[in-house]
Amino acid sequence: MATYVLVHGAGHGGWCYRKVARLLEAEGHTVYSPTLTGLGDRSHLVSPDVDLNMHITEVANLLFYEGLRDVVLVGHSYGGTVIKGAADRVSDRVGKLVFLDAPDGRSQIEAFPALLKERENGQVINGVELVLFPSEDLVRFFGVTDPKDIKWTLPRLTPHPWKTLEQPLVLNNEPTLEAIPQYRIVSTTSLGRGIHNQDLIAKARAEGRFWEIDSGHDLMISEPEAVAALLTEIASAAVRTTGGV
Repeated sequence: MATYVLVHGAGHGGWCYRKVARLLEAEGHTVYSPTLTGLGDRSHLVSPDVDLNMHITEVANLLFYEGLRDVVLVGHSYGGTVIKGAADRVSDRVGKLVFLDAPDGRSQIEAFPALLKERENGQVINGVELVLFPSEDLVRFFGVTDPKDIKWTLPRLTPHPWKTLEQPLVLNNEPTLEAIPQYRIVSTTSLGRGIHNQDLIAKARAEGRFWEIDSGHDLMISEPEAVAALLTEIASAAVRTTGGV
């Protein structure tokens, strides 16, 4: 059985993986879906200190303190940057990296220039610059269209600290990081928006580590069965070696 750590994207929390986690756990897998500080059930902890480095540290610490090894580390959207940073720090604990509709680990404003426009609609509350304020339009932008899913998602979204999105990702162990097998699952919606690095997509295709799901960006909410099935397939792939799978 595999151990998964599922890291959410901007404005979300560990809650967004509930459907996927239950499907994986029903098969006997172990699943962690932490909520990053300042978001979801930890939104009350938001402060000017919350940045990308803090989120990376939280995920790296989870792997260490829980004694996890050979983890399938999954990052959705902004979470893709977080897992890349965490794997750079604790590469010996990560068996596979899965970028779930996530760009290539750059800062988010590099991958999503439209966020600069979103910043214009942000607010500074208690000294923290926040963006992505929840609305039904935002939920639909995330690709959640089923009325039941919208009703479930909207009240759980929280504004996101801008600082985490503009901070560049700093890597210190790139050769070891690149030896970790990397898999990419993308939604048809985001693939059409051109936010993904096409060279990385082509590389993943050539290695048989690329899948596309006909869904919106929040595919773990809208297509949990498809996501869980692919994560199971990825976990069952050959074990990690120095050169990859």
